[in-house]
Amino acid sequence: MATATTATAVGEKETLADVIYKVDSDETPIFSSTAKTTINGVFAEWQVQELASAAANHVNEGADMADTGVTATTRLGNYAQISQKGVIISKTLDAVEKAGRDREVAYQKVLKGLELRRDIEHMIGNTDVARAAGSPRKSASLTCWITNGSVGGGAGAFSSGDGTDTVTGGDDRALTLALIDDATQDAWADGGSPELLVCSAVNRSNISDLAQAGTNLVTNQVNATATAAPSFIGSVSVYLNDFGQLNITPSRFMGNDRLFVIDPDYVEIGTLAGRNFSENEIGSTGDAEKIQLICEWTLCVKAPKAHGMIMDLNGS
Repeated sequence: MATATTATAVGEKETLADVIYKVDSDETPIFSSTAKTTINGVFAEWQVQELASAAANHVNEGADMADTGVTATTRLGNYAQISQKGVIISKTLDAVEKAGRDREVAYQKVLKGLELRRDIEHMIGNTDVARAAGSPRKSASLTCWITNGSVGGGAGAFSSGDGTDTVTGGDDRALTLALIDDATQDAWADGGSPELLVCSAVNRSNISDLAQAGTNLVTNQVNATATAAPSFIGSVSVYLNDFGQLNITPSRFMGNDRLFVIDPDYVEIGTLAGRNFSENEIGSTGDAEKIQLICEWTLCVKAPKAHGMIMDLNGS
């Protein structure tokens, strides 16, 4: 007697899960850690004030006032660029019953918002683009503002630090603790207090393998809460050096050639009023709906010297 199985049966009902699993990450460490502000023009400007250098200062009793001069502010600015995502959805697709979502239009709006945020994260930290007033306008990326830290040897050179030009690539080298310490020290000496270290996954792993005074950093990380015995784990999430504590955050949108130490108090993302992930109403074409999501934004590095970077890393 033959046994009936699913291989021969007719009419088995489809069992498509009513959930859509999103694999790609929407984590954006630089974008998420920076303050957000509203700008009212396509060229956002701000001022940076530096103090006169400290010096010996002693005068005679009753001495007349001496004019010590005025340290002028530095005026900086960056252009707002327009980033967009667009899709065309047939009205039939929006109407039919679908697994994992109700209306396709609403679902795509959410996805495109996440994709826009990923694009901005990539453009801030993983590109070397100077500000541009042309068509299209471009916001200067983070490497165009930072002059603390180090670049590779040979032709390597920082930008001028005002967003108008780009960093020049140099000879690649391996990541070391000395490079991280030097970048943090440079930023600290110029008044910053970096708290965030952002790097690629490869360099995130490299940091855990680095050694100082012959000891791997992993063996120095302990759980000092309560009176429990120290516990050791296989990675380093916080690095404490002589100039502060750095929270190490990997980014999926950064290459292996760079690493940033950032003071979140001195960097902002400005969006033009009414253009912060806004939806443009575009007339339907035939039996379809057009969706355009716009973000007109710029990177405002309020105090460039408060941050540091290490460029021209070889990923080892």
